[in-house]
Amino acid sequence: MSPPPVRLHVTGLTRAFGGQPVVDDLSLTIAAGQVTCLLGPSGCGKSTTLRMIAGVEPLDNGRVVIDGRVVADQGLHLPPEARSVGLMFQDFALFPHMTVAQNVGFGLRDARDYKARRVDALLERVNLTGFGPKHPHQLSGGEQQRVALARALAPRPRVMLMDEPFSGLDNRLRDGIRDTTLEVLKDEGTAVLLVTHEPDEALRMGDEIALMRAGRIVQRGSPYNVYNAPVDRAAAAFFSDINVIRGTSRGALTNTPFGAFLTPGHAEGAEVEIVIRPQHLKIDFDRAGRGPNPTPQDGTAARGTVTRARFLGRESLVDFAMDFDGSRLTASVPNVFLPKPGTALWLMIRRDRCFVFPAGR
Repeated sequence: MSPPPVRLHVTGLTRAFGGQPVVDDLSLTIAAGQVTCLLGPSGCGKSTTLRMIAGVEPLDNGRVVIDGRVVADQGLHLPPEARSVGLMFQDFALFPHMTVAQNVGFGLRDARDYKARRVDALLERVNLTGFGPKHPHQLSGGEQQRVALARALAPRPRVMLMDEPFSGLDNRLRDGIRDTTLEVLKDEGTAVLLVTHEPDEALRMGDEIALMRAGRIVQRGSPYNVYNAPVDRAAAAFFSDINVIRGTSRGALTNTPFGAFLTPGHAEGAEVEIVIRPQHLKIDFDRAGRGPNPTPQDGTAARGTVTRARFLGRESLVDFAMDFDGSRLTASVPNVFLPKPGTALWLMIRRDRCFVFPAGR
C-alpha cells in the first residue's frame, strides 16, 4: 500500500516584526488524512505560522507548497482563495444574515443542483440534517462550530488550517465536537494543521505533535514519543506537572536520596536535573521510621511529610516536604487518597519514567 500523498510542505518559513523574529526557519510536512498539532505557549509564533500558510500574512523567507504547487516564496504570494486551504478560527465567523445552508455553500461556485447536494451531504455528515433553513443565532455553540466545519470543507480543500477552533466551546461539548471534526476531516482526506496551546487537545487529536517555542519547532513526533521522550525539561513541563531532583554527575552516576541514577553523557561534575511526573512517584507507609526495601525498578525510598492533599475527581494530589533537604515533591494517586498534613510517608521513583537533563535546560 502506497503512502498517502503529501498535501502540505513548508520549508524555512520565517517572519519578523520590527526586526524581531516571530517564526524562525520553520519546516513541516503533512500528508493527506494526517493531523499535525502545532503546540506551544501564547506568543511563540503558532498563529503567525498559520496565517503565512493561509496567505493572509506574507513571509520573509521560505516556501509553502500545497499539493505539489508552490503557493508562496520570496517572489510569489498567492491569495488565500487560490491556495485550496480551509480556515477555521476561534470565532466561527458565520454570516448572521444567511441561513445555515447559505453559510455552508458560500464558497461554492458550482451549479445550483450540485451545490445543494454538497451542502445537504455535509450537513448530514456533521449531524445537522434539517438545519439548513435556520440562522446562526438559533444554534448552540457546538452547532455553530459544526456549521463552520461544513463551510470550510465545502470546496474540498487540500489543507485545513485550524486556529484554536474549540476554545470557545463548553468543556462538556468539546470532546464530542473534536472527535466528530477529526472523523470528518480524515474521511475527506484533508491534511490538517491545528494550532493549540492545550497539550490535552494535541494529545487527543494529533497524529503528530510539533512543539513550538520562540518561533522554532523544538520537538516533533507522535504524541506518545513527544510525551514520553521530551527533549528538555521545558518540554516535559509543558505536558504536565513535574518534580525536579537536582544533583551532580560523577562517574556517569548522580547520587540522590533516592539512590544513584545513571547519568551517562554528562561531564564530570556537571549539574543535572532528574525530572519525574507526579503519577510516577510511588507512595508507601512508614513502619516505625523505616520504609520499603530498595528494588531495581524503584530504587531507594526517601521519607517525606505530607503538607497538603486534595481530591480532583479522577485522582488525588499529595504534596510532600522531603526529610533530606526540605524540597517539595508532589505525587498523584488514582481515586481518593487524602492523608492528613504531618503524616510521614515514603516515596519511591520509577527509574524507567525519569528524564535526566543538564541543569537549567
